[in-house]
Amino acid sequence: MTSYVSAQIRREVESRAENLCEYCLIHEDDTYLGCQVDHVIAEKHGGATEADNLSYACTFCNRAKGTDIGSVTASSNEFARFFNPRTDRWADHFALDGALIEPRTSVGEATAKILRFNEEGRVLERESLIDIGRYPSQQANRHITPSET
Repeated sequence: MTSYVSAQIRREVESRAENLCEYCLIHEDDTYLGCQVDHVIAEKHGGATEADNLSYACTFCNRAKGTDIGSVTASSNEFARFFNPRTDRWADHFALDGALIEPRTSVGEATAKILRFNEEGRVLERESLIDIGRYPSQQANRHITPSET
């Protein structure tokens, strides 16, 4: 079951994300299939179709995530929730190492594994974008830089 997302809410989600996939940080202009509005917590898990539960996701991240909300991690063999772009800071859970998106936490590990961040084709895509100065974008750099504490 999928609830209708109004054009107004779609524009709000897209604008808030600055046209970036909120998971892998690729800019929508650099994707072949564009980005989509995604339920952070799927409706079947009780997630609402409202801006606070919606994210902007590239097609690859959105399809891989599906309605999942987490996964068992290899490092701990325990369940870990996925990264939530509404409540989490990207740099707290991931680090960019060239074209690789490295997990820093169990949340990052579960997310990177299921969303297939470092699958060969996706890494090659980011390498190509790095070569032409398109990844990470200026918008993405604001998420990659850890906060000063």
